[in-house]
Amino acid sequence: MTSALEKIDATTVKLTVNLTEADLADSMKHAYEHVGSQVQIPGFRKGKIPAKVLEQRVGKGAIIEHAVNDGLPGWYSEAVRETGIRPFGQPEVEVTKVPGVVAGDEGLEFTAVVEVRPEVTLPAAADLIIEVEPIVVEDADVDERLEALRERFGTLVGVDRPAADKDFVTIDLSASIDGETIDTVQGTSYQVGAGNMLEGIDEAIAGLSAGEETTFEGPLAAGDHAGETAQITVKVTAVKTRELPEADDDFAQLASEFDTVAELRDDLKEQVARIKTNNQAMEAREKLLEKLTEATDFELPKKVIENEVHSHLENENRLEDDEHRAEVTEEATKALRTQILLDQLAEDLDIEVEQPELLDYLINSSRQYGMDPGTFIQQVEQAGQIPAMVAEVARSKATAFALRRAAVVDTAGAAVDLSEVIGSLEDETKAEEVSEEAAAE
Repeated sequence: MTSALEKIDATTVKLTVNLTEADLADSMKHAYEHVGSQVQIPGFRKGKIPAKVLEQRVGKGAIIEHAVNDGLPGWYSEAVRETGIRPFGQPEVEVTKVPGVVAGDEGLEFTAVVEVRPEVTLPAAADLIIEVEPIVVEDADVDERLEALRERFGTLVGVDRPAADKDFVTIDLSASIDGETIDTVQGTSYQVGAGNMLEGIDEAIAGLSAGEETTFEGPLAAGDHAGETAQITVKVTAVKTRELPEADDDFAQLASEFDTVAELRDDLKEQVARIKTNNQAMEAREKLLEKLTEATDFELPKKVIENEVHSHLENENRLEDDEHRAEVTEEATKALRTQILLDQLAEDLDIEVEQPELLDYLINSSRQYGMDPGTFIQQVEQAGQIPAMVAEVARSKATAFALRRAAVVDTAGAAVDLSEVIGSLEDETKAEEVSEEAAAE
């Protein structure tokens, strides 16, 4: 088998693949066996029909068609490996010559037009300077977390006054359209200002005391009439406020393992610092992508983006929504550019994904979907998504590797240590030594 590569444009190539009669032999043999097992000819057992007899009954063209359809995926994959291209999406395949068209020529030729990953040259990670915001832990940050902890241990107490923002109310609801009652709900609890029930309900409830009601117009959020404007009557049956415990030593002992509120505040301060360090690492990742984007200029595979956008809009039943199409196209373009940059970064840094790393990723992903890890992994394997998962791990790993080598500084020019989040170069060395030892055993 021989393959010729023709570049159509920056992101599209054409493969021309030629196979000899010898190359086709196994596929033709399988085709004769498979077709023969489906045909019944008097005097012959299924699967034992001579080739010439089978050709007379079904035609040699049907045999060739079966062999080509069966063999094309493998021949295409072999041509991809031989030429070293990196395809995006499915190829457009055309068979340009079949066996027997020219006397004595039992070879096959087909072409495959496919979009490929563009060539990208990235700057060396060690040459990059990544600037992020400095970490500053203020008393207000600690106060906010302490307040949240106090709210967890707070108690609801009824009050005899109009409902205000952040109050908890018990309400009865009734919705009607054109005078017909559509739905009613009684005794439901709601926090004023939460904004997670009905549009306009916060404004309607504010100022109502227990026993009072009002009617307002607004769109329904769910049910058969979702999105339709209804007349909604809301009656407040109780108003409660959350009373918080005093932030003292007794509270510290109740809500934590610490004896004093001072110790609790110190721990909350460390929590804030860890959160801000994680946020700083996320910011560094985004700034790294910005640097790589600024340093490169390459065309993206257009059909890949078009197919992604079409699939997205089709799933949402919004194919005719031009405004939304523009938004989705922008998002798909950005996502594909990021993917290509990180794939190239992983190649430049010789990233390899170890089995434990992939397993950790799969287990964490299963938790996000609320699935049993074993079931999730089995479904991923059956869907053929393991290579995509490996690629995701490689991209994440490449980002960490690049940031370890880049100069990460804050806006004041001070060096930033992200090793707590992304590890260090020393961690890499240790991991390599462990991997080498395991391979040697």
